[in-house]
Amino acid sequence: MENSKLLELIKNTPNAIFSIPNPTDEMKLIALKNNGLMLEYINPPTREMQVIALENNARAIKFIPDPTEEMMIKAIQGGWTNLEYIKNPTNKVLELAIGQAGWAIKYVKDPSEELQLLAVRINYDSIKFIKDPTERTQQEAVSINYEALRFINSPTYATELAAIKNNERAIKFINDIDRNKILEFLRINFLVIKYVMYDISKEDLEQVLKEVLSKEDVEATYVRDFLNYNTIDDSYINRMDKILLIYTYGSKKAKRIAVDEKLKII
Repeated sequence: MENSKLLELIKNTPNAIFSIPNPTDEMKLIALKNNGLMLEYINPPTREMQVIALENNARAIKFIPDPTEEMMIKAIQGGWTNLEYIKNPTNKVLELAIGQAGWAIKYVKDPSEELQLLAVRINYDSIKFIKDPTERTQQEAVSINYEALRFINSPTYATELAAIKNNERAIKFINDIDRNKILEFLRINFLVIKYVMYDISKEDLEQVLKEVLSKEDVEATYVRDFLNYNTIDDSYINRMDKILLIYTYGSKKAKRIAVDEKLKII
């Protein structure tokens, strides 16, 4: 077949390069311009061929054993999943990939805390791809979304507290809960009571409330949650004189918040 016809054939059907014995560089370049993945079958390719293949299809990085940083960046710009095919990415390339999707951390061996934090800030659930996340990373993830706790094999106690602080429902993902933990959880988020009401006594709860409400820096949310919480059954919380408790033990701030909250009802 004439050379011109072969070139036209390859242009229209790049994989025809397979059936051509000893293809010329021109034929290889035309094949790569039309299907970068044909790089897999060109051995050895020139750097120009690698660049052209990458321009056509970012996934061609898979067939470039020694890419330059510029080539790596080009590949990642074409999709963060291409990080899987880069053996020795630079930190700039890693940041670029993780910046697109936190899940890219799955392709990073022993990521630094900086990369871990970047990942969970982009996608909180990317923590499931981090084998041993640092405590700071754990807390960052659960502070963004308490459900991140379910993906951490061995959360620190501080992480559990951060998750509870974010949302009382985090208690569903915490193991080995004892009385001391329950009381500590109640000190930082009153609404934990929804899940532990029958695991502690009225006296325990009142002691926690006295401690928290007496603080001058008590959070307004805590006071409001306590005042507005009621159950559908006849529990001791419904029978509790909440205003009297705040009046007797609460700080000035707690009393002020309570007054403001009750005025809303009037």
